[in-house]
Amino acid sequence: MKLDRLDELAAEAFDGFIVRKDLARLFKGQYAVPTYVGEFLLGRYCATTDEEEIEEGLKIVERQLRERVVRAGEEELFKSNARERGSVKVIDLITARLDENSDSYLVTLPSLRLNSVRIAPELVSAHQRMLTGGFYAEVELQYDPAIALQKNGRPFGVLSLRPIQLSKRDVLTHLSRGRELFTTAEWKAFLIRSIGLEPLALSPRATDVLLLRMVPFVERNYNMVELGPRGTGKSHLFQQVSPYSHLVSGGKATVARMFVNNANGQRGLVCQYDVVCFDEVSGISFDQKDGVNILKGYMESGEFSRGRESIRAEGCVVIVGNFDVDVEHQQRIGNLFGPLPPEMRNDTAFMDRIHAYLPGWDVPKMDRTLFTDHFGLVSDFLSECWTQLRAQNRVAKIAERVALGPALSGRDANATLKTASGLLKLLYPSPETEIPDADIEWAVRLALECRRRVKEQQKRIGSAEFRNTMFSYKMGLDSVEQFV
Repeated sequence: MKLDRLDELAAEAFDGFIVRKDLARLFKGQYAVPTYVGEFLLGRYCATTDEEEIEEGLKIVERQLRERVVRAGEEELFKSNARERGSVKVIDLITARLDENSDSYLVTLPSLRLNSVRIAPELVSAHQRMLTGGFYAEVELQYDPAIALQKNGRPFGVLSLRPIQLSKRDVLTHLSRGRELFTTAEWKAFLIRSIGLEPLALSPRATDVLLLRMVPFVERNYNMVELGPRGTGKSHLFQQVSPYSHLVSGGKATVARMFVNNANGQRGLVCQYDVVCFDEVSGISFDQKDGVNILKGYMESGEFSRGRESIRAEGCVVIVGNFDVDVEHQQRIGNLFGPLPPEMRNDTAFMDRIHAYLPGWDVPKMDRTLFTDHFGLVSDFLSECWTQLRAQNRVAKIAERVALGPALSGRDANATLKTASGLLKLLYPSPETEIPDADIEWAVRLALECRRRVKEQQKRIGSAEFRNTMFSYKMGLDSVEQFV
């Protein structure tokens, strides 16, 4: 592959934090792990533009995946190795539960089909996400023959574990310093490459939608919907790129798993992850009648209750799903929330809590030509930067230069500012950077459009209070009012 200008810029700006994105795809399909797991290892051994070093690193990554990822049919081989050697290292999705009968924590390692693996309570306390859906980790699995001889003994135990995500804390400094070498257009293209896609194969409109998909990773308590045709990669970002997001596939979503377990106080997904994404949303239902009301309350205030206790969380709620018809036909037969479950699709109060409705129909179907072979940021570095950006805010920078029009309600304005703030954090990770008016206007126009799409659906359902959808803004004090 010939390096282009963006590759050379990336190598200069982010030495040690970039990886060739086609390398991660080499292992896809061979090993049943998300993209960011392969990239975590590639980032360790192949974060360079030197072809010879990449070749050497690839051999190490290939060997580690071969030796540590359990493929179908190899379960007993790994267990046997643990018995013969005393311990074995595996890369797996680790989840834990409290076993009341023995008053101890037990771990499940699905690739080995082990459901009752011993683990020290200190390890569970240090990594509480294993209690709510789990995470990928390098696990050192021990086998104790003495325990195997006991009645109901559990010979397998977790000796140590290392989550597959970056542990460096000063990543934003690196990101901000590196960003200075790029123009805004180059930086947008580089972000698209960092999630594995090729910006040169995408229209500017598709690029904007892909950048909007990233906003929940950098904004707290952000609610987003994207519905569109199948095969456009709606859930890819939330499943493959970041260990800080969790995908809930179609089926029952329990209130205990999502929010809090009233029996033991265990915090749910919205407390443990930055982003909780509901996939194939048409099939999702809650196990309790008031599940949707609890979700609505959380989307409004970022809080939910357990008895008299009020619990705050910062996890974003993202809802993605498919249209079975094209968007024009969907508008004719109902509204753009039509594919949602019955208790959500015609509820204007639920819609009002959505900060942005993304036009999923503007993203092309994913095929080989859309994937990049160039360099991008290693996924764990990128996701660590995103999670740290959540603590920042760009609303003040927008508010001092943009006046939103009179048609926007308080919720409309809040939603617009949150979306625009997220977009500007993606483009300008340093809060010190002076943001040009053109980029603020780009972010505000996109944000207004995504919020207006929500308002238009509320209007279709027939509520008079939502009839004014003439969203507008002014840049500066004496500029002309612009309508979106």
